[in-house]
Amino acid sequence: MTGVAAGLAFRISERGRSHTPEPSGQSELPSGIAEVLAALPSSAVVLDSADRVLRASSAARAYGIVRGSELVIGDLLALARQVRRDGVIRETEIEVAVRKFGPDATSFAVRVAPLGGTGLVLVLAEDQTERRRVEAVRRDFVANISHELKTPVGALSLLAETVADASDDPDAVLRFTGRMQQETSRLTSVIQDLITLSRIQGAEPMAEPDKVQVETLVEEALDAVRMAADSKEIELLSRGTEDIVVLGDEGLLVTALRNLVANAVSYSPERTRVSVLTEVTEKSVEISIADQGIGIPAQDLERIFERFYRVDAARSRATGGTGLGLAIVKHIMTHHRGEVTVWSKEGSGSTFTLRLPRPETRERTHSQENTNREAPQ
Repeated sequence: MTGVAAGLAFRISERGRSHTPEPSGQSELPSGIAEVLAALPSSAVVLDSADRVLRASSAARAYGIVRGSELVIGDLLALARQVRRDGVIRETEIEVAVRKFGPDATSFAVRVAPLGGTGLVLVLAEDQTERRRVEAVRRDFVANISHELKTPVGALSLLAETVADASDDPDAVLRFTGRMQQETSRLTSVIQDLITLSRIQGAEPMAEPDKVQVETLVEEALDAVRMAADSKEIELLSRGTEDIVVLGDEGLLVTALRNLVANAVSYSPERTRVSVLTEVTEKSVEISIADQGIGIPAQDLERIFERFYRVDAARSRATGGTGLGLAIVKHIMTHHRGEVTVWSKEGSGSTFTLRLPRPETRERTHSQENTNREAPQ
């Protein structure tokens, strides 16, 4: 039992309400309790007067809170005994170490209460891991955007002062105003990407998407980066785009494809190749963007779609990257009921794949959804 409880951290806050139970040897649930517990979204455990588990939800067993007929978290068991003795409802926050893929520990908000005067004790545990993760992402976002905006704004302020001091030196004024234009461009890019991200992040999937030619998407994306590619003598190729149609918002899809092609050009050495290949499978249309660039370290692959995450922060800023491009791609694909995946190996380049539902597959799904909504309940 102590091995399961290792790494447990909890904080207890006592409530003023008190119920003084009569000792009881009851070993069966009161009428109606089982039905109520089955409807609760939280992990639920009912202990009898001998600390045996009378009822435990599948979630409580899956998380390792209950094994067999025992509550195996020692601190929770001690808390349940306290509640049985004095009838005071208690709340606690715990972290339970788990041996599975995912977080190292699962965070729970726990409430322990007596069940009338029966001697039974109810333990409710609500998984807080996702809520904590979202809160951490929100804090990181605020910190990151503050930094991203403060840097160019601070540079502009300093450059403006320098220009004022060098007003009698035309060459210095020209040099510093050029730097100001660069910082302004960077600031504009960050703000524009933030606007795009906020516009699509909370949007529902489109009910009435347009038919979009993949060939048009690819041509617009390649045209947007052709000058940058030519300056590095990078060859841009596309194959398999003829007569292929997808459903969606053309502007957003061009943005997603352009972001990926621009990244491929930025992170590729001179005189290499960036190619766009389109394939149609049984259920989807796949658009792959492959480069011969520096690749992405394995430890970074899971995080590259996070907002402001940069594999190489110095190089990203030098090339004008905002750290939002891949996050925008991910949300655009979610908005289109699609996905974006990546394969990469350091020194061997990267391949990003946009996967969109085939038009006929999406239309069947949409039709079925409408039928389900219209069917009598």
